Amino acid sequence: MVTNMISRHNIGSNIAISGLAIALSAGLGASVFATAVQAEPSISVYGGLNASPHSTVKYDFNQGAGPQSSTVGWDGASFKMPPYYGIRATWWFESAPAWGIAADFIHAKVVASPRPAGFAKLEFTDGINFLTANLMYRFQNESSFTPYAGIGVGLSIPSVEVVNAALTSSTKEFQIGGPAAQIFVGLDARINDNWSVFGELKSSYTRIEAELSGGGSLSTNLISNQVIFGVTYSF
Repeated sequence: MVTNMISRHNIGSNIAISGLAIALSAGLGASVFATAVQAEPSISVYGGLNASPHSTVKYDFNQGAGPQSSTVGWDGASFKMPPYYGIRATWWFESAPAWGIAADFIHAKVVASPRPAGFAKLEFTDGINFLTANLMYRFQNESSFTPYAGIGVGLSIPSVEVVNAALTSSTKEFQIGGPAAQIFVGLDARINDNWSVFGELKSSYTRIEAELSGGGSLSTNLISNQVIFGVTYSF
């Protein structure tokens, strides 16, 4: 049966893609640190909520119907396992302490809601998975509260989970989706010399160009608006 061919949720694959993202982030950090000998490094982990506006999905299952399109509403599914989360490594420059750079990995997700005609499944619930390099600026002052802002570019690594209504085409795999960008503002609250907590508003964008089983294709522009709360450790 074709339905038996649909891959089940694979926690191991999600751990693998997160590990890859962390490794890439570490590689970026090592390269940056080599050129910026003196820096103030920190690592942040966070969770929160993500939501995406409607987008136009263009698709072709390569089964005779030809190219089609549909306007799709998205549910952020922030608490569906694995839930929304992010990891960021930041380097603030000692010679210009207001400025920093960061490698950021975001595990956001979306589910088509309602699912459009022609689809038995349309979602990215093992993540859209944004990986970006970012430029950051913090507004230093004498208080324990530090506002900051940032902008970044990178790519998306979505888990493409698409099944057509006839159950003759099933895709569930990680792919390189396309270019990504983000912008964010936040407020960091220092607890002591090493620890702080923060809240942040972030908007991320990616263009996803996915390959479907049987030679089909699917593309869409996704925006993920996020409300974040996290903790930072500064070395």
